[in-house]
Amino acid sequence: MRAMILAAGKGERMRPLTLSTPKPLLCAGGKPLIVHHLEHLRRAGFNDVIINHAWLGDQIEETLGNGERFGLSLRYSREGDPLETAGGIVRALPLLTEGEADWFLVINGDIWSDFDLARLRPREQSDALLVVTDNPSHHPEGDFFLTAQGELAESGPEMLTFTGISLLHRRLFDGLTDQAGKLGPVLRQAMAEGRVEGLYHPGQWVDVGTPGRLSALDRQLRGGGP
Repeated sequence: MRAMILAAGKGERMRPLTLSTPKPLLCAGGKPLIVHHLEHLRRAGFNDVIINHAWLGDQIEETLGNGERFGLSLRYSREGDPLETAGGIVRALPLLTEGEADWFLVINGDIWSDFDLARLRPREQSDALLVVTDNPSHHPEGDFFLTAQGELAESGPEMLTFTGISLLHRRLFDGLTDQAGKLGPVLRQAMAEGRVEGLYHPGQWVDVGTPGRLSALDRQLRGGGP
């Protein structure tokens, strides 16, 4: 199974840090955010990773290279003008599904989590498996409801937050082009048809969306506490 790291955003909420550095290369705990992902993927047994990029993407390729020093094979989906999340995945599908592979892992490049990626396993009756967690203070409303049967719904009494970690089936994108827009509407349509399952993660997760959260994560990873 292959993995994809979404790394094409401009990181506008992280400015001025991202004016000269792409967000995935911002450091926390002494290493770039995207390197944390690569290390987690390697530990979970992944070998082939696709990274999409747009804004300052050449820096990402120059820094990571072919992935050999991480024990991985890295390939890049170059977007030029950044696509939205679903569009970026569709653009990369030929790389993700080579050899008739159906399932692939997708991780947002601007998160950090101690979730064990090896826990993700394809589900026969679903098109997607999303990792969800407790709502952070900056997103109290959450994203989805996890039912007792393990399915995700658009709403419910106890909402949870989507971590940006998911296992997706290629058929989720049937009929879509790289102009498909964001992933959220695609997932919600599949939820309405009962084709999305959820996996709860009780551990650590950070949406590294602002300079303040990046600094907090850096202190945490360096052993300085929250």
